[in-house]
Amino acid sequence: MAYAKDKKPAVEAADPCSALNPGALLSLLDRPTVSDSACVVQLGHVVLETGWQHADVKGEGGGTADNYPQAEIRYGLPGGNEFKVLAPNYNSQRAGVPEEASSGFSAASAGFKHEFGYTEKWLGSMEAVLTLPSGNDAFGSRGIGAALNGIVSYALTGQIGLSLQLGVSSQTEPTSSGGGRFTSVNQFLTATWDPAERLQFYGEVFGQTKTAPDEGAGYDFDGGVQYIVAQWWEVDVEEGLRLSGDLGGFTHYTGAGMGFLF
Repeated sequence: MAYAKDKKPAVEAADPCSALNPGALLSLLDRPTVSDSACVVQLGHVVLETGWQHADVKGEGGGTADNYPQAEIRYGLPGGNEFKVLAPNYNSQRAGVPEEASSGFSAASAGFKHEFGYTEKWLGSMEAVLTLPSGNDAFGSRGIGAALNGIVSYALTGQIGLSLQLGVSSQTEPTSSGGGRFTSVNQFLTATWDPAERLQFYGEVFGQTKTAPDEGAGYDFDGGVQYIVAQWWEVDVEEGLRLSGDLGGFTHYTGAGMGFLF
């Protein structure tokens, strides 16, 4: 996520990712945006994220889908690095004509991120994510997937920030969809506004140049609000909608979740 800088003058720029900042979680969390934060979790700390999402399914007859717990655990490592694990989601979907129900787990993933450094305005990092051939036939990944992302955040003012994530991925469909592999260039642009130290609003446009082996580009939008209940505890709500193509298979969705800093 984009970050907002401390407005107080200083000889050296304050670390926007420091766990000592009262609103650090707003900079550190990957959720609820689809894009990831440019920040890494600092050594000696752990970030836990979890949430729930309810979507209206695109296609003939429509339908609904729920997925949870959207669990992600991020560990701070030496040298401005972090390691993260994304646990499988449980998916429950009811769609089609006549309506059919399906459920099961998505694939598990693991990633590594390195922060290159920061200035008063800029912060940059690079991450690699590996998706394991796991999950069930309807929602999992038939083969190994990989993604490489560059993330840059820029503080326009003390309360307004921008974040750009650009990457490339190679992934496979679930077995029931054919299990085919496809490569995509992925783009994410996020804007944030912090009207108060504990409160943040965001809006995000994201997309892929391919959403399946036989599908073209797809783009979606989401936005929401985050609130810091305590220095170690964040809560959020979000709303997303399809702009074009078939990225995610939904027309729109609603979600809620929380993050913890240990």
